[in-house]
Amino acid sequence: MTETNAEVTEKRSLNFIEQAVEKDLKEGKNGGRVQTRFPPEPNGYLHIGHAKAICLDFGIAAKYGGVCNLRFDDTNPTKEDMEYVDSIKEDIQWLGFQWGNVYYASDYFQQLWDFAVQLIKEGKAYIDEQSAEVIAQQKGTPTQPGMDSPYRNRPVEENLRLFEKMNSGEAEEGSMVLRAKIDMANPNMHFRDPIIYRILNVPHHRTGDKWKAYPMYDFAHGQSDYFEGVTHSLCTLEFVVHRPLYDLFIDWLKEGKDLDDNRPRQTEFNKLNLNYTLMSKRNLLILVKEGLVNGWDDPRMPTLCGFRRRGYSPESIHKFIDKIGYTTYDALNEFSLLESAVREDLNMRATRVSAVLNPVKLVITNYPEGKVEDMEAVNNPEDTSAGSHTIEFSRELWIEQEDFMENAPKKYFRMTPGQEVRLKNAYIVKCTGCKKNEAGEVEEVYCEYDPNSRSGMPGSNRKVKGTLHWVSRAHCLPAEVRLYDRLWKVENPRDELSAIKETKNCSSLEAMQEMINPDSLKVLKHCYVEKFLATAKALDYLQFQRIGYFNVDKDSTPEHLVFNRTVSLKDTWSKINK
Repeated sequence: MTETNAEVTEKRSLNFIEQAVEKDLKEGKNGGRVQTRFPPEPNGYLHIGHAKAICLDFGIAAKYGGVCNLRFDDTNPTKEDMEYVDSIKEDIQWLGFQWGNVYYASDYFQQLWDFAVQLIKEGKAYIDEQSAEVIAQQKGTPTQPGMDSPYRNRPVEENLRLFEKMNSGEAEEGSMVLRAKIDMANPNMHFRDPIIYRILNVPHHRTGDKWKAYPMYDFAHGQSDYFEGVTHSLCTLEFVVHRPLYDLFIDWLKEGKDLDDNRPRQTEFNKLNLNYTLMSKRNLLILVKEGLVNGWDDPRMPTLCGFRRRGYSPESIHKFIDKIGYTTYDALNEFSLLESAVREDLNMRATRVSAVLNPVKLVITNYPEGKVEDMEAVNNPEDTSAGSHTIEFSRELWIEQEDFMENAPKKYFRMTPGQEVRLKNAYIVKCTGCKKNEAGEVEEVYCEYDPNSRSGMPGSNRKVKGTLHWVSRAHCLPAEVRLYDRLWKVENPRDELSAIKETKNCSSLEAMQEMINPDSLKVLKHCYVEKFLATAKALDYLQFQRIGYFNVDKDSTPEHLVFNRTVSLKDTWSKINK
């Protein structure tokens, strides 16, 4: 029996993870179930890199009729906070996903403790009282075996007593750790007696002061997956070398127990890396705390809340992630590709409006004083169901300063003396001159209109080469417009940060200050928008005609309108940097 073309196309379109899931389902593994999880640590706000993992974890579950749970990896109380828990939930839902259940690694602290005790009793774990520096030195190198700790063969009873001491509050942080006893000569460095518990004398945001000894990520992660019934544990590529340890701990957990054979299988995929972007939560926290940006949701930040505030739609982020796909090798993706996906999406959903950012007064000298006409403006030419709205036209308008030039070159098709242009949705006008102040700056531009050229009128379709946007001076609203650009002026800020710190022996903050783009934010205070935007809501998607895509900022009020530039109409950055 031959496959149809549709079946062949479908197979080719599957990424390697989907192919593996389908193979598992075909073989009946895990009873034909698909269960994934998204396991963020609540120590910061999610960034665009997390969106790739979210789309995969939730997308795989949805595609194959499974469930994706949300599990907070809250094993380090020194950095975690409920503020981050709440923001993570909000970001996931904004992307259009809903978890099946909410779990916390702290839900399993007792089970993990009991498992650690079991390993001590079986001679598979021991308390080491050496410093972290000494333990690291004894691990050896990838080509040289490590050295056994002098505490490696401690009696079981002593290990149990000291393990209890780790959690009683008697022991100081760093004074002892619990290590798994595996193989100090193993070529995989993660097998060289890894630390599985450490002391943190800090109250936990959920468990309070109950625990002082906390499990390490490698010890908690796989077991948590197993406790929850995860079938497919999807991780980024740095966890490839952790996978044997992940599997070993689950083997030890199952050993000698009447547990079913279902077990999670870890599969790794490439991270989302973007040029002109720094995504380390540690570095993002420095930006916030040192005031280099205005909070986690600053529209220059790569956080999901930052992109949301800037005006990115969740659909545009999905579109971008679909474009770059999932592979088993890391690559540096172009930020312009993300912006391209945003433009594609917003072109279909953004309402077209008129706004003038750098205004100069235009007077139509032959237009009757006091006359006002309502012009029809289509809300979105890509969506006929979006309807239209009216914009008032009068004798005095605002136009962009750059749309007028007194002495223009030959191919300048905007407003210049003796040349005709169309005012969008209105009339054809011919420029007759301008008025300047003592400094030689243009204060007013003058033109005459053709009353028979109104858009939509019979005979109004004569062609002119330029079309300009405008707003009526008597009917527009003042606004503040924030023009956002890339935060970093270097293509690979992560590597550049390391290089600057090493060569100049400076802090991360000092290195960041060298790399920040000084033009990443320009605030224009004296802009004008059409009256239609008086009722616009925060995060509404807009296109300022001929300028770019914008949205209403959360700071905006009816008395003080504020708009953020999401992205320009065309990619100008790549041209500038070629």
